[in-house]
Amino acid sequence: MRQDGTFTSLGHLGETATGRGDAYARDCPTRQLLDRIGDKWSVLILLLLGDRELRFGQLKQRIGGISQKMLSQTLRALERDGLVTRHAVATVPVSVSYRVTPLGRDLLAALRLMIDWAETRMPEVAAAQGRYDTRAAADPASSVLPAR
Repeated sequence: MRQDGTFTSLGHLGETATGRGDAYARDCPTRQLLDRIGDKWSVLILLLLGDRELRFGQLKQRIGGISQKMLSQTLRALERDGLVTRHAVATVPVSVSYRVTPLGRDLLAALRLMIDWAETRMPEVAAAQGRYDTRAAADPASSVLPAR
C-alpha cells in the first residue's frame, strides 16, 4: 500500500483502502469502465437491450450510423465487462442474440436518468451553444483555451 492509501498490486492499480476505485488515479481501471459506459454506442446498445433480448441484426438496424465492426467490438467489450450476455443458437446460419445482465440492468437505471436529463435539457444546452458560438464569432480569441 502506498502512503496515500492506495494499493499498487497488479490488477488493482488505483484501488483505495476502502476497496473502491479512484477514477482520478492515472492507472485506475475505473477509467476504462467509465470510457466504456460513457461511449455513445455502449449507451445506445444497453438502452435497447434493456427492453428485450435482440439479435445482432436487429441492433444494427435500430442504431443508425453504427458499423458492423463497431457493433461487434462494442458488444464484445460489454460482454467482457459483464454488462451483456451473448446467446448463440446452432442454426444455419448461427443465430446470436444479446441481453443485459443484472449488472448491466443496474447501470441502465443511471443511464436512463442521464438520457432523460439530456432529452429535457437539450434546449438549454442548444441555447448555451448558440451564445458561445455568437461570442466566439465576434471575438475568436475569447474561445481559445489558455496554454498550460
